[in-house]
Amino acid sequence: MSLESEVDLPGGAVLPGALPDALRAELIAFRRDLHMHPELGNQEFRTTAAIKERLERAGLKPRVLAVGTGLVCDIGVEGEQWDGGPSMLALRADIDGLPIPDTKTECPYRSTVPDRAHACGHDVHTTVVLGAGLVLAELHRRGALPRPVRLIFQPAEEVLPGGAADVIKCGALEGVGAIIAVHCDPRVDAGKIGLREGPITSACDRLEIGLDGPGGHTARPHLTTDLVTAAARVVTDVPALVGRRFDSRSGLAITWGRVESGHAPNVIPQHAELSGTVRCLDLEAWRQAPDVVVAAIDEIANLYRAKSEINYVRGVPPVVNEPGVTELLREAMIVRRGVESVEGTEQSLGGEDFSWYLEHVPGAMARLGVCTPGERQIRDLHQGDFDVDESAITVGVELFTAAALVNGLR
Repeated sequence: MSLESEVDLPGGAVLPGALPDALRAELIAFRRDLHMHPELGNQEFRTTAAIKERLERAGLKPRVLAVGTGLVCDIGVEGEQWDGGPSMLALRADIDGLPIPDTKTECPYRSTVPDRAHACGHDVHTTVVLGAGLVLAELHRRGALPRPVRLIFQPAEEVLPGGAADVIKCGALEGVGAIIAVHCDPRVDAGKIGLREGPITSACDRLEIGLDGPGGHTARPHLTTDLVTAAARVVTDVPALVGRRFDSRSGLAITWGRVESGHAPNVIPQHAELSGTVRCLDLEAWRQAPDVVVAAIDEIANLYRAKSEINYVRGVPPVVNEPGVTELLREAMIVRRGVESVEGTEQSLGGEDFSWYLEHVPGAMARLGVCTPGERQIRDLHQGDFDVDESAITVGVELFTAAALVNGLR
């Protein structure tokens, strides 16, 4: 593999530069193959096999996780395991797709799997970490990798509370001193990244509610539990009530995604179901949220004489970027592509299980720009027509390789 250009660093060190054309083309083809064959969380067997085969072809020794999908792979480590203390930089990718249809009509690499799509960019994240691994493996062969690096290909990011917990249980953070990741951002131009110290995503939990009553005739709602009205009041009143029990700066928001009840216009039903999400900007408010939200639901349900059954599914805390690792990403991007390639970003209400890694080691996530500069249509995440400017793959690979090298020179 020929690494075309070099960038001079302070102190006379040299940083390998742009990717060779052949590798760039190979990575785009790899991403498109993943895009055509999305797999849901904990079912990513084809994806895992494809990653494993390419890493082994590069002379590496990836290890499939005990859960059956996902891998870890060390570069610059002699023997089977690293025992040099917590000094490795980990590069993390998530590999699962979403249970939604791919609605792109004129795309040669649209999903071939019904009701499945890579609509969140995990195919890009996976390709970026794979590409960085291939480059870093070549540098290691040349004796130019100053410190070992671990690649983490994580399953089931989209499945609460996230596959990161399984990865951690498998020992993937042993020997890791810091961890970095990227997430596609269709609001940021390709060629740039968005960075933020501190919280960059939000906590996200899932809420499932069952309401029950005796049912009856719509002519006599006073003789029974008017369950549809009760469900409607839960939908409208619970978010308002909870909003008055938290500091508004916590950004706690309840949003409903499903409400179902009844089958006939003149029958008051006996059962209603509601489900939605609880999102929160603040870590402490997130810790208090289950008790407060459940109490509010019970209050409203009791007011309308409905019996409530609540399943509050704990999700993920906010991703809180550690300042030192955030600065590493900033330095790496500036060294590679100049100061104009880094922009600030706001905290998102989206959730990301990368946060679980940060409970154990310092780390940071960058927003990877995937919007073609000048394009007016924003293809948002979790939409069936989501796609990316594939030049972002090269940007992500160069960011991660630069971060590994700059980290090793610190």
